[in-house]
Amino acid sequence: MIPMVDLKAQHQAIKEKIDDRIKDIFESGAFILGPNVMELERKVAAYHEVPYAIGLASGTDALHLALRAAGVEKGDEVITTPFTFFATVEAILYCEAKPVFADIEPDTFNMNIAAVEALISDRTKAILPVHIFGHPVDMDALMPVADSHNLKVIEDCAQAFGADIRGKKVGSFGVAGCYSFYPSKNFSCYGDGGMVVTDISEINDRIRRLRNHGSSRTYQHNEVGYNSRLDEMQAAVLNVKLKRIDGYNDQRRLVAERYRERLSDLPLTLPVERKGCRHVYHQFTMRSGIRDELSAYLHSEGISNVIYYPAPIHLQKALNSFNWSEGDFPEAEKASREVMSIPMYPELPEFDLDFICDKIRSFFYKH
Repeated sequence: MIPMVDLKAQHQAIKEKIDDRIKDIFESGAFILGPNVMELERKVAAYHEVPYAIGLASGTDALHLALRAAGVEKGDEVITTPFTFFATVEAILYCEAKPVFADIEPDTFNMNIAAVEALISDRTKAILPVHIFGHPVDMDALMPVADSHNLKVIEDCAQAFGADIRGKKVGSFGVAGCYSFYPSKNFSCYGDGGMVVTDISEINDRIRRLRNHGSSRTYQHNEVGYNSRLDEMQAAVLNVKLKRIDGYNDQRRLVAERYRERLSDLPLTLPVERKGCRHVYHQFTMRSGIRDELSAYLHSEGISNVIYYPAPIHLQKALNSFNWSEGDFPEAEKASREVMSIPMYPELPEFDLDFICDKIRSFFYKH
């Protein structure tokens, strides 16, 4: 079976450097908020050209604590997308705020900024765009809307580390950018991990307190916080990978281009890349009106593929109390019926890529 992502292939190339760092951690005895976490925070902040980065236990925590630090609280509204992983909305609900959805663009799958302004009310506190699958949201359009209404923008960059708009990294447009380092992500560790980047000192200070039981000094607790500290060993892995991330993303872009060359004449809608945007292809997500048949065929031929996402957020059972219904966000619903992601990782062998494309072509020749 050709996997969606081959984590072993990437590890083998950097195994020796990671082993050296892990050995140093065990010999030092510094396991929590040690030198690897501090090094990573410093380097990720510099990568985004912002002064602060805060290592956390997961991408979900990054969203949650960023929202809290931005002042989102009970009764507030946060505008976001219905086409995302559930954690985006969980983080809003953790703050006892209400998610408000803007439907998506059918080509990028990102929030349609033209729909945002009509959703703003006197209870709106923030906007939470998601750079889905690695393509940047139209931040040039979003930021003036947010600024004109004095709203905070917290970016969900979980799938988009290294993506940019004309050289400006996603995560550096709003008051905070939130990352997940889950193993399948572009920039990933060997477990759970997350990070917030920001250029606002108050948000930096608040998240640092919140991640460590609300403490700003040992055994001095300013507020009730959480236990959300990035593990020192995960930070060690990330420090090894950080200097390689642009190369990894370049390879993803090359894989995406090869897919386009081989599949562009088929009745598929392939991923787009808007002018000025650098897509980093966390996923290579296609659309097809016969998605389910294509998916089943590829599985039968030994080719992994995944549907991200088979149901939009507003139709999830966990949110039944909000009384959203089918038809409320038609573009997100249509995307959920048509999308399918195929194997995408920097080390994908060209032989496997050719095999995948040949099988997709074979399917459509039969249809």
